[in-house]
Amino acid sequence: MLKPTYPLYVANAAETPNADLEVLDKYSGQVATRVAMADAATVERAIAAAVAAAPAMAALPPYRRQAILEHCVARFRERAEELALALCIEAGKPIKDARGEVTRLIDTFRIAAEESVRIEGQTVNLEISERGRGYRGIWKRVPVGPCSFITPFNFPLNLVAHKVAPAIAAGCPFVLKPAGKTPVGALIIAEVLAGTDLPEGAFSVFACGNDEAAPLIEDDRIRLLSFTGGLVGWEFKARAGRKKVTLELGGNAACIVDADQGGKLDHVVERLAFGAYYQSGQSCISVQRILVHDAVYDALREKLAAKVAGFVAGDPKDERTFIGPVIDEASAQKLQGWIEEAREAGARVIAGGGRQGNMLAATLLEDVPRDCALQRQEAFGPVALLQRFDDFAAALEAVNDSDFGLQAGVFTDSLAHAMQAWDRLDVGGVVVGDVPSFRMDNMPYGGVKDSGLGREGVKFAIEDMSEVRLLVLKT
Repeated sequence: MLKPTYPLYVANAAETPNADLEVLDKYSGQVATRVAMADAATVERAIAAAVAAAPAMAALPPYRRQAILEHCVARFRERAEELALALCIEAGKPIKDARGEVTRLIDTFRIAAEESVRIEGQTVNLEISERGRGYRGIWKRVPVGPCSFITPFNFPLNLVAHKVAPAIAAGCPFVLKPAGKTPVGALIIAEVLAGTDLPEGAFSVFACGNDEAAPLIEDDRIRLLSFTGGLVGWEFKARAGRKKVTLELGGNAACIVDADQGGKLDHVVERLAFGAYYQSGQSCISVQRILVHDAVYDALREKLAAKVAGFVAGDPKDERTFIGPVIDEASAQKLQGWIEEAREAGARVIAGGGRQGNMLAATLLEDVPRDCALQRQEAFGPVALLQRFDDFAAALEAVNDSDFGLQAGVFTDSLAHAMQAWDRLDVGGVVVGDVPSFRMDNMPYGGVKDSGLGREGVKFAIEDMSEVRLLVLKT
């Protein structure tokens, strides 16, 4: 179970000014714990502490950054089941999925520990003309400075890890605001960080209201803002001033199943079912649109419908549960409304469609018109759409017919089709032979169009959190 209350952290230290934020058990709807909330003065203290800590963080030798990250890895392993249960309760994530996210938390900090001692530079040949004769150039990476991080509810550990671990590896102090619906995981991470020898002021972690969080976006002392969440991120970018901004804003990921997959349909269906309904579809790269060639459509439709109808839904603490609750009833109601809109527009519901509170049945539809919300927007729930195609190039165009472009998946045995997808799909990543929901924590991850800008993945985040400093020598 969770502790009765959790503190906030300012300048590496726990504080309990109140217990104002109620965190609900997303399945039962009961209050699971209470968390301290930061006021405007607390936010100001946190930013000032990060600014003051910047020189010490920049001077922290790489081997010490590595040791701090390795300490975190060891502590997370010791507390793995506690972290998983916290996820299960505060996010409603099925316990098996929660344990998987804890593994990714550990992986992300482990990768950051490895990368922390591999932040290198290069020599630059400046003798490209007579004017540069006798000049030599060398550049290195230096920390960008104080960072602010804002994270969403759906991966309360791993999305925090993808900001915090690279910041420590790069030598950047930071202020983190986790989602108010799921703050506990981030606060446990902060508790572990408080047991390290990070310089005073290196980190602050707290929940707060939107008004109180405004300086994390607007304050010019912050040198980088990293936000993961919804399309409000573009508004944040407009308010951010001169600081660097990285955004991951979601998607409505598509997956193509080519004509040559007839002998592999059981595997393809298994992966599609995982990609579309894993953690109740609350993933930015959840499979939302499934484009299937005519040659295999009917067989795949039958197999996938049976798979979806057989999912076990219920209490996420039950080891058998695959479909848990979505984050709140309002989200479930919105998505149910989109399902009804599609049905009224001529779509057919093949499986699911029902709702009880914030438990939405795993739902599969076909022939959803292009102008319906389920085709155009991010569902962020246990819903997927089937549609036919008979020409691979047309399927690529259909994938691109979206305001989003995070990742796409392609099941094909054709090297030509795989390369066409890589060349033509307007997305941040193309996954061939699997669903777009596949992600390893060291790979570059991020999108184009409304899906955002910049790339996560530890090495790439470290680069974003660094600046290039050049040395020119005249010999």
